Amino acid sequence: MTSALQRTPLRDFHATHGGRLVDFAGWEMPVQYRSILEEHRAVRRAAGLFDVSHMGEVDVRGPDAARFLNRLVTNDVSKLYPGRVLYSPMCLPDGGVVDDLLVYMRGTDDYFLCINAGNIAKDLAWIHQQAVGFAVTVTDRSADYALLAVQGPRAAAIVQSLTGAKLGLVKYYHFTEGTVAGVNCLISRTGYTGEDGFELYHAAGDAVGLAEALVAAGAPHGLELVGLGARDSLRLEAGYPLYGHELSATISPLTAGLGWTVKLDKAGGFISDEALRAEKLHGGAQRVVFFKTGDRRIVRADTPVLGAGGATVGRVLSGTLSPMLNEAIGSALVTAAAAASPLAVDIRGTQLALHLVKPPFVELKKA
Repeated sequence: MTSALQRTPLRDFHATHGGRLVDFAGWEMPVQYRSILEEHRAVRRAAGLFDVSHMGEVDVRGPDAARFLNRLVTNDVSKLYPGRVLYSPMCLPDGGVVDDLLVYMRGTDDYFLCINAGNIAKDLAWIHQQAVGFAVTVTDRSADYALLAVQGPRAAAIVQSLTGAKLGLVKYYHFTEGTVAGVNCLISRTGYTGEDGFELYHAAGDAVGLAEALVAAGAPHGLELVGLGARDSLRLEAGYPLYGHELSATISPLTAGLGWTVKLDKAGGFISDEALRAEKLHGGAQRVVFFKTGDRRIVRADTPVLGAGGATVGRVLSGTLSPMLNEAIGSALVTAAAAASPLAVDIRGTQLALHLVKPPFVELKKA
């Protein structure tokens, strides 16, 4: 017997607004409303509203909070200050990734994590296990919060029309607190589309009212409701990883091209430092690469990647059609030796060359 899908506080809002609901990591979520292509283009040209309330939230508090988090993740938590956000992988001792997450510093000894929806139980178990011996309290707040994201060139104008907070003072990867449409929010400027935008963490009971206010305020600006389909094509155009694809328990941050998130020289070390130091010194056996094909046929995940002589040298991790380029784009995990050689895939008997690209695939205008 299958277990019931979890629902965000906006499930009925999605149904009312025409969202096509699907199972995503055990959550009933909208994959699209009208058209994935139209939703994607709206975010690049105007703005989109996303429900990301399925994401997990965790409080980490106590006198050892900073020291504990710096050991837990690969990036350097000691560089944070109140109002700053840090992106970081959280790794196993062998360098594989437990999850990638955001670390928010609210104050001394007071931090807040945003973790991936499909990893909430696993992440919490790992964090609690690693917290033994540290003077910290780890609290799952996932059920308390809803999370809405407004992304796109018009996002700042839309959110600013509903708040007295001075959003122009909130830099990229920073946050503030204030009311939006009368709802108390943690207002964060990070995003997962490559565009400017804001994430609004708020009490679950306020989600519908806030969403309706954003829809009304966004209408004159061309705001569209956006589902999981466009969320994935937007993040892939920007070259952002998705856990379980470009990052996983078998794909390290270095293999994924996220070396900038691995601070091997930070004080006190961290859980995976020995394995990642060795990988950096000797080079990894595999590399994540991004590609486009010049063809509209989507290259699906797990499609074999072919190297010289047609030998299999890897597999596709993510693939979609870029609505802005009107061609297939994607990512693949290939052997390090093959990464500099011509690569191809076979799509129903037709061999397509993979043209490697350093993302983003399109010009982006972040804050």
